[in-house]
Amino acid sequence: MKLRRISSMFAAIGLSLCALAAHAFDVVDERGTTVSLPQPPQRIVSLLPSLTESVCALGACERLVGVDNYSNSPAAVRALPQMGGGIEPNVEAIVALRPDAVLLAKSSRVTQRLEALGLKVLVLEPKSHADVQRVLGKLDQVLGTHEAPRVWRVIDASVSAAAQSVPASARGKRVYFEVNSTPYAAGESSFIGETLTRLGMKNIVPAKLGPFPKLNPEYVVRANPELIMVSVRSAQGLEQRPGWGGIRAVREGRICRFDALQSDVLVRPGPRMDEAARLMAQCLVDKGQ
Repeated sequence: MKLRRISSMFAAIGLSLCALAAHAFDVVDERGTTVSLPQPPQRIVSLLPSLTESVCALGACERLVGVDNYSNSPAAVRALPQMGGGIEPNVEAIVALRPDAVLLAKSSRVTQRLEALGLKVLVLEPKSHADVQRVLGKLDQVLGTHEAPRVWRVIDASVSAAAQSVPASARGKRVYFEVNSTPYAAGESSFIGETLTRLGMKNIVPAKLGPFPKLNPEYVVRANPELIMVSVRSAQGLEQRPGWGGIRAVREGRICRFDALQSDVLVRPGPRMDEAARLMAQCLVDKGQ
């Protein structure tokens, strides 16, 4: 009798181990590193706002247990513990949360340290529309949510709808999108630049300069854009920059100034790209004709 009970116990353990093994899977991240996960993570720390928003868009917001200081959407994540900046977050605070997985960008300086402490780390950093679609698919695989195709269809269709809303008279305008006042610009090859192209705009920063190049301010003066898109934070004193008073967009008042919340939407390559497209399209309606 006792032997039968012991046999049954080992059989149950064996079945449990098989079930666990069946859920184990490998994921290759942006580094080309293979990360082995025993099962879809239930406790996640996200250290990049676009990844935080993507996890939530895929229906797994409740699995987030910590975020970086800049993750503020959707509203539910604002109540989560903040781990500091994404580049150099608080490693001790992250470890204390006992995450099953940590999501971060290539630029983060703590990847190897977190891995040395035994944490599963996934480096994912979308920079283009194709990247956003791919990262959504990768997160879908990690989370086991099966929502990425639907989420991407909504984003893509909404960007197309925003493009349809731009009047013909505004199309083809030469635009300068300033990311910050250094100035760093959004070039043609960036996700922002790709959206501008879909809206029918001509970016003054060609793809050969990279997605987000640092520009000599004189470059913008010579390029003489017809429309400028900039955050309120970066726009202070823009008209007083040397030579900028002669830029057509400045001269004619064709400057769209986005507030802090709108700027967050515009500069994050994730599920709110459709909202970003609508903001840009509205700028073109208001200032581009």
